[in-house]
Amino acid sequence: MAETKTVHSPLVTYFSMLSLLTLCPPFVILLWYTMVHADGSVCQTWDYLKQHGLQGFINIWPRPTAIAWKIIACYAAFEAALQLLLPGKKVEGPISPEGNRPVYKANGVAAYVVTLVTYLSLWWFGIFNPSIVYDNLGEIFSALIFGSLVFCVFLYIKGHLAPSSTDSGSSGNMIIDFYWGLELYPRIGKNFDIKVFTNCRFGMMSWAVLALTYCIKQYEQNGKVADSMLVNTILMLVYVTKFFWWEAGYWNTMDIAHDRAGFYICWGCLVWVPSVYTSPGMYLVNHPVNLGLQ
Repeated sequence: MAETKTVHSPLVTYFSMLSLLTLCPPFVILLWYTMVHADGSVCQTWDYLKQHGLQGFINIWPRPTAIAWKIIACYAAFEAALQLLLPGKKVEGPISPEGNRPVYKANGVAAYVVTLVTYLSLWWFGIFNPSIVYDNLGEIFSALIFGSLVFCVFLYIKGHLAPSSTDSGSSGNMIIDFYWGLELYPRIGKNFDIKVFTNCRFGMMSWAVLALTYCIKQYEQNGKVADSMLVNTILMLVYVTKFFWWEAGYWNTMDIAHDRAGFYICWGCLVWVPSVYTSPGMYLVNHPVNLGLQ
């Protein structure tokens, strides 16, 4: 068994990891509840919890529904298909500590454009109403929380039994291995890179998709989109567009070249990004602010 070496003392390390493992999931639900059902007021949510206690928190936690699972499955399958099938030039990542050099297909911009055009077209032609996503947002986040935990268990088992490269190994501690991950470059088959999917095609793409969803929901509720929502959405889309324009560069960053595929990076991108990063738009849906031209 390998010796576990950590920057901080074992007590601090394990406390930090266990805190994030246990507190992040309920935080996502509390944030959603606060933005959608408590007028964005932390005090209102706190008063509710003080009054109703643990049972109150259990009552506001949405149960995953069939429609939530269907939305997630369709979105994930669509993004996985784009990642595999869209053309793109070959890009090599940095040489790994074990001397491996991962090879990627750079088709992020194409996937981004196809995703947004498809999503808006489905709405425009009345095939699918994005308001359904907002109306089931709590159930979707709840399903993502549990589904992504199961996915992290899969990564843990895969890292032990069927690693994709020699850039894999155990610290000898189950908590650290689950939190930090075992594999640096896990893949399914030869071409489907798991971290590209979780970080880029699911996490970052969902940021843009949900930003548009909140715009559409506000338009369908009020017959117009507030300028504050437009500013919020445009700023988010500019950021995400820049990300996909530079995606090949992202594959050389710490997230990909250093962080292993575990709860920290994969659950974070599958759940934290779509829930926390999009929360300003989530709030603005029912609380439009008119900024004025100036």
